[in-house]
Amino acid sequence: MNQRIGYARVSTDDQHLDLQRDALQKAGCSLLYEEKASGKNANRVELENCLKALRAGDTLVVWRLDRLGRSLPDLVKIIAELELAGIGFESLTEKIETASATGKLVFHVFAALSEFERNLIRERTQAGLAAARARGRNGGRKPKLDAKQIKEIKALLRDPLIAVSTVAKRYGVSRTTLYKYVGAA
Repeated sequence: MNQRIGYARVSTDDQHLDLQRDALQKAGCSLLYEEKASGKNANRVELENCLKALRAGDTLVVWRLDRLGRSLPDLVKIIAELELAGIGFESLTEKIETASATGKLVFHVFAALSEFERNLIRERTQAGLAAARARGRNGGRKPKLDAKQIKEIKALLRDPLIAVSTVAKRYGVSRTTLYKYVGAA
């Protein structure tokens, strides 16, 4: 039995599910999964329950694409998993569905644009880092201790009466940081 199963989500308690619920019921969803959870939250219990309830031939229906995925890559991943399981997908607002060849094409164009955007960002980041290195700027956090301080710390730690924690406190670093710079004492 092919079912249309709806998933609705709002991000905050002051938002209401009524609009999404009404649209999903009007679209013929026989079963609805609803939750109030931030899209940034990876742990969305009702979404997990919804995905477990879907079977081959069913269709997952959402009111809008952003209700399903935390990001475009996340959305693409979810839709790809549905497709592999033989489950259709439909977004009512964007009028995207993956049951037809045209719907799949539209969705995959979105996915390709997402991948293209990620690659552009990566290329720009790499070019920016290379330009900074060419100007003598290396990225990363500045060292907590300079060469003089490391030399002093090594001298202090040679004295068995001085505790590592005391030296660490004196230089305003953790014991772990001391060990990183001077090795096991």
